[in-house]
Amino acid sequence: MANRKTKAAAYGRPDADIPEMTAADFRKARPVKDVLPGLVAAAKRARGRPRIENPKQHVSLRLDATVIAGFKAQGPGWQSRINETLTRALARKSKAKSLRGRRERDDSLDC
Repeated sequence: MANRKTKAAAYGRPDADIPEMTAADFRKARPVKDVLPGLVAAAKRARGRPRIENPKQHVSLRLDATVIAGFKAQGPGWQSRINETLTRALARKSKAKSLRGRRERDDSLDC
């Protein structure tokens, strides 16, 4: 292999276009929030997906293997389908409970 002279890295040498800051430069410096408030506001904005009012919670749940296999067999979105199924079951249960309570009140009025 031929001997080649390698150049020193450019980032290690002083640059005439950007001189080193002096003590006077530091005294004149102002906080970035005063100089570029729009940039600071943009940097503080939340990144990524917007937050939702009722975020789903991560839980560890043990289900029968047949239940998991049945939902997975229906294709992608099986976890969402389990959530929908449980939500519907909860709504049915609370509706049945309110109807049962109403019947009990109506029965007590018959006396």
